[in-house]
Formats: sequence, structure tokens, C-alpha cells
Amino acid sequence: MSLPYQLHYVILTIKITTMPQSLVYNYMHIVFSTKDRYPFIDEHIDDELFKYLGGTSREMECKPIIVGGTHDHVHLLVLLSQKIALMKLIETIKSHSSNWIKTKGANYKNFYWQRGYGGFSVNPTEIEIVQKYILNQRDHHRNISFKDEYRGFLKKYDIPYDERYVWD
Repeated sequence: MSLPYQLHYVILTIKITTMPQSLVYNYMHIVFSTKDRYPFIDEHIDDELFKYLGGTSREMECKPIIVGGTHDHVHLLVLLSQKIALMKLIETIKSHSSNWIKTKGANYKNFYWQRGYGGFSVNPTEIEIVQKYILNQRDHHRNISFKDEYRGFLKKYDIPYDERYVWD
């Protein structure tokens, strides 16, 4: 008996190649200020705050390299985890630290961070330069305001922005 069509069997061999591990190194220089650049970060709270920010980063599996800042803003240099988005890291750091600092006394009851932030990728060969920069924030800001510093980062990284929406 002859069939009007022939059946063909095709055996597909699929070779699945898996990558044994994912290797990602994203160093991020994160910068944000207090709301309206109010000088909340004083000598009574700064070291403890910087440690808290680093600890929160560590809990998010993002290795803090250095955390520092001045009276109205902070800088964090972190090795971003491959498991977390930068936005989630910053959202968590800001919300947890804002709640924490309000428990530190009446002087901090109205503490808030600005809504925005800057996140700038750092070449691994420049880690030491950024570390020194963050370490010397107090001296650096004797000559330059946070706003001018931040505008400098935006210019350096060629980030377009509208001045009306950068500050709160």
C-alpha cells in the first residue's frame, strides 16, 4: 500500500552550552544630597551614617569600597552586585538610612534625602583616584559647592540634564 506522502523523521541534536559562571565587575560612584542640601550631616552623626550606608550596601551584596561626604551630601563607591539594579540599591540605602537617622535625636527628625541621585561608572583602574576624592570631601568642599561639584560630574560624563529637575 502506497502512502500519498512520506513520513520523515528528523532527529534534532541540540547542544546546550552553559557558561560556568557569570563574572561582572561594576564599580559605581553614587552621589546624593540631603533634601534642599540642608546641613544635617554633622560631626555627631557623620561617621556612624557612613558606616550605616556601607552596611546597608553590604547587606544588598554590594561591596562598599568607601563611603564619605560632607554636611549636605554623601558619596559611595561600591562594587555593584550582579544580582541587583542600581536603582534598587539606592532606594534601599536612602529609605533605610533616612528612617535610621531620624532615631538619632531631635536634630534629625526632619531628615530627608533628595529624591534623585547620580550614579557614575568607574573604570577599575581609577578606583584609587575616586577613593582619594571621597576621602578628601571636607577639604574639597571648602572651594566648591555640592551643586557645582554635581554639575561637574554631569559634564564629565556628558549627561544631559534640565537644571529645573536636578534639585529638590
